[in-house]
Amino acid sequence: MDTALPLESIETASRDELANLQLERLKWSLNHAYENSPVYRRKFDEAGVHPDELTTLADLARFPFTKKSDLRENYPFGMFAVPQDRIARIHASSGTTGKPTVVGYTARDIDTWAGLVARSIRAAGARRGDKVHVSYGYGLFTGGLGAHYGAERAGLTVIPFGGGQTEKQVQLIRDFQPDIIMVTPSYMLALADEFERQGLDPAQSSLRVGIFGAEPWTNEMRLVLEQRMGIDAVDIYGLSEVIGPGVASECAETKDGPTIWEDHFYPEIVDPETGAVLPDGEFGELVFTSLTKEALPIVRYRTGDLTRLLPGTARTMRRMEKITGRCDDMMIVRGVNVFPTQIEELLLKQRALAPHYQIVLTKDGPLDVMTLNVEPSPEASANTAALDAARSALSYDIKALIGISAFVNLLPVGGIERSVGKARRVVDKRRSGN
Repeated sequence: MDTALPLESIETASRDELANLQLERLKWSLNHAYENSPVYRRKFDEAGVHPDELTTLADLARFPFTKKSDLRENYPFGMFAVPQDRIARIHASSGTTGKPTVVGYTARDIDTWAGLVARSIRAAGARRGDKVHVSYGYGLFTGGLGAHYGAERAGLTVIPFGGGQTEKQVQLIRDFQPDIIMVTPSYMLALADEFERQGLDPAQSSLRVGIFGAEPWTNEMRLVLEQRMGIDAVDIYGLSEVIGPGVASECAETKDGPTIWEDHFYPEIVDPETGAVLPDGEFGELVFTSLTKEALPIVRYRTGDLTRLLPGTARTMRRMEKITGRCDDMMIVRGVNVFPTQIEELLLKQRALAPHYQIVLTKDGPLDVMTLNVEPSPEASANTAALDAARSALSYDIKALIGISAFVNLLPVGGIERSVGKARRVVDKRRSGN
């Protein structure tokens, strides 16, 4: 009996069919934004463009960008394009660096979102009868409810655990025998640690698929998670301003970067400095325009994520290279641009060290100092020689391959705080002088 979940016809439509649908929907979305959002009407008027001037997909480049600051300046509901009585739900970012970005959804938006997350879960290799353990946080964060509604839409059984209570999560994974887990990759590492603390082999759990998102993670981390947990690890991508998780997702048969669901989101890559549109295959900042959203249409939203667009493989729609860095994640250390995922990639080559880490930036007079806090892997915790060699090798690799010096500080097992959501990889104390 075939237990695979069927694809939607649009996932294998021709590029011409897809482009025609995109143009039709893009015209609607721009007109909807202009007619119903005073913010977008003002932005379009100031840029000297009108939705009626869009006759090809390339014409979108004439329209102004939307930035996170636009949402914050119009906090809380100034960007909405429907009356309040049509808003079915509100989500918001954490707002840790300022006012939160607030997003609204009509009932149709929620229906669209659920369908896209369901499509993403099918792409990850879900089967009929699967149980899905949701460890993303519930509440204003879009992860938990986005995964929850999508799994239900896919016809699967949902275990709505949320974040935290790591010991109990492991207990219920053992008892409920889920097939799929949806969680941040950093918290999956914490769950794997807890399995082992309880004397259990995490690779022998019932889990078959891990759908990981909400933070950048490398292909090296994929290998660690797959080997340690005995699963297929796939990447789901999204951000609340665009809709939430389910903007793009990897396909289990290729695992070669998230496929963008282009029937609902039109992607561009732009030069982060100039904003000029770059051709497919070139590396730059990812920009999205929504094609079907009602409550909060988003026009040329600058995500801050760095990637490139690639041809489709498992689906007709284009892929994006796996996100491993953001414009605002980039550290400048003694004049060198560094992303946390570059450090992670080198760390994961050292088998004596665990994949948990935190980068601390301080000042020594006028000079930047990078300290990389790491932990021993449990099996190497008593092997002083192996740990010294791993620290030395990691420090050498960072200097040779990235171009900066780093002090590798070895903490005891468990010495780095475990995140129940997005991991805090960088602590920058340079401004405070601490």
